[in-house]
Amino acid sequence: MTTQTAKLPRFFYRMPPRPCPYLPGRTEQNIFTELAGPNTTQLYDALTQAGFRRSHNVAYRPACPGCQACVPVRVVVEDFKISASMRRILRRNDDLVPLEIRARATAEQFRLFNRYVGSRHGDGEMAGMSFADYMAMVQDSPLRTFLSEHRRENGDLIAACLVDRLSDGLSAVYSFFEPGEAGRSLGSLMILKLIERTRELGLPYLYLGYWIGGSQKMAYKWRFRPLEGLGPDGWAQLEHGPHG
Repeated sequence: MTTQTAKLPRFFYRMPPRPCPYLPGRTEQNIFTELAGPNTTQLYDALTQAGFRRSHNVAYRPACPGCQACVPVRVVVEDFKISASMRRILRRNDDLVPLEIRARATAEQFRLFNRYVGSRHGDGEMAGMSFADYMAMVQDSPLRTFLSEHRRENGDLIAACLVDRLSDGLSAVYSFFEPGEAGRSLGSLMILKLIERTRELGLPYLYLGYWIGGSQKMAYKWRFRPLEGLGPDGWAQLEHGPHG
């Protein structure tokens, strides 16, 4: 971690505390820094390897008082073995057309995003976002960012994921999908397709953000093993599932 730490920015800031959206009764507080300057790509690589995530042009990481439940996780792509249930997900969705496009916001994406947020996170901070807010989320990136879309054969958008490309992998920033298509398991489909894409690019890791053992919202990430987590001694394979 010595070479990575040397690249980290000088100034970090602490956000005000607020109720944790994942664990009831706990407080969330993040530290963050701006992603700017001539070496932004290298900076973000180092920050991601140190457990940070990106939102717009800001990199953040939880620094919650008295809590270390959020564990940064990444899929080890070379060792990933697809399960029988995952193969069924791919077969159920073989009628969809995958596309990799520039990170540009559209009205069609925004309509799908609103349906998803209203169904899954109606009381969250993303509820009520305007199109300008959505456009900023998609386009305010100083990095190599793209959108991974999945469309029906008639062209209708059914799922999308905002993705950053790093020197050692891809990072799934935010995904959303048609809430009325639960039988397709679209969230898992997008992760499986990003694992495939990471492998095609010859990169070792797919970063999936934070995993929280006590949160059902995060339990799905455990399916994509081997999964490494970042702890005090660096990245290491996680040995226990959601209830371990």
